[in-house]
Amino acid sequence: MATTEIIIPKLGESVIEATITRWLKNEGETIKEDEPLVEIATDKVDSEIPSPVSGTLVKKLFAEGDIVSIGQAFAIIESEQVTATSPSVTKEVIAPPEISVPQPDSSFVAENRSGQIIESAESLKGTRFYSPLVRSIAKQENIPMKVLDTITGSGKDDRLTKEDLLDFLQKKTKPVSDSIISEQVLSISGEDQIIEMTRIRQLTAQHMVRSVQTSPHVTSFLEVDMTGVVQWREKNKEDYQKKYNQKLTFTPIFICAMARAVTDFPMINVSVDGSKIILHPKINVGMAVALPNFNLIVPVVKNVGQKNFHEIVSEVNDLAERSRKSKLLPDEVFGGTISITNLGSFNTTAGTPIINQPQAAIVAVGLIKKRPVVIESPEGDMIAIRSIMIMSVTYDHRVIDGALGGQFLSRLKHYLENFDHP
Repeated sequence: MATTEIIIPKLGESVIEATITRWLKNEGETIKEDEPLVEIATDKVDSEIPSPVSGTLVKKLFAEGDIVSIGQAFAIIESEQVTATSPSVTKEVIAPPEISVPQPDSSFVAENRSGQIIESAESLKGTRFYSPLVRSIAKQENIPMKVLDTITGSGKDDRLTKEDLLDFLQKKTKPVSDSIISEQVLSISGEDQIIEMTRIRQLTAQHMVRSVQTSPHVTSFLEVDMTGVVQWREKNKEDYQKKYNQKLTFTPIFICAMARAVTDFPMINVSVDGSKIILHPKINVGMAVALPNFNLIVPVVKNVGQKNFHEIVSEVNDLAERSRKSKLLPDEVFGGTISITNLGSFNTTAGTPIINQPQAAIVAVGLIKKRPVVIESPEGDMIAIRSIMIMSVTYDHRVIDGALGGQFLSRLKHYLENFDHP
């Protein structure tokens, strides 16, 4: 008999740890190769880790709720297979590094994009490691190194994060009167119920706050006549289900129209990296999916500009279904360049969504509802019943002005009202 240590596999370049959310096997139970062993959560996605070998789970090295580093053993399986090392579970899933926060390797000294030297953790000779982003903020705010060393960090190994530094700066400049008011805002009585946020909810909250702090948000609105799309879908959805075995929803139609509008106005498909604008050649649309536990996840439909309508329908349905079952792979929530959220699925008329950083724009589509509208024609104006939807785009005003945001939204309206049926 041989024992195999099962490790947390690499889940993306920016992921350094994972939380064990649920064990799927108990100690003493047998498990087959590739059978799910444990569910984990990272700051990017929930996922399952299958066993690389068949055998018996003899030891859980961590409990549910524990945080485990990437590459660290979390279970021991006893089997008749002889394995020199435990293979990586998702070798093919390698996520790109995040644009806004470069991650230098700790084994060498590198240069950042401005040509400044980034000291490695080993070159600091026992002092703390600070990321280039933290160093840049400290430099802008004139915070000396001796003060930086005194700030408590919430990251791994007491690492100082951007949020820690921003919180320090906010408290440093906050008037005493503001502090007193803040302390008096929240009052908890014995009748109040205290609910602990889930890990996903905490991460979502941090991501939303960080987005608002990063980008000045502007939202533009337009009404869209969806009558043609609604009639075409209603007429064809049953036949489409029979022919392609796929549910025909509005989301693929929105994504196809977005791909065409982005092609016409490529500067909407950008990210910001300091003083640089990163123009993305591929159109990767993140679609917000509401989960049964009221959390939210944004899988990405990659390279939609090069896919036909039927391919997009299939991919949208697949990603949505696996999102709700926590079956997404880490790579499937990386790399989005623009996003869409369907508020209409919850009977919401319109909204102003928060940008999914490091993207620069997000489209929101509201409830499609029949309304009397004025139709202009050469023969004269008339009132007709039409299926109307309010659509908005929220954009990063650092790099997208009202003119570009409005032109993009108008072009998107044009493609929806003149939907080219497949």
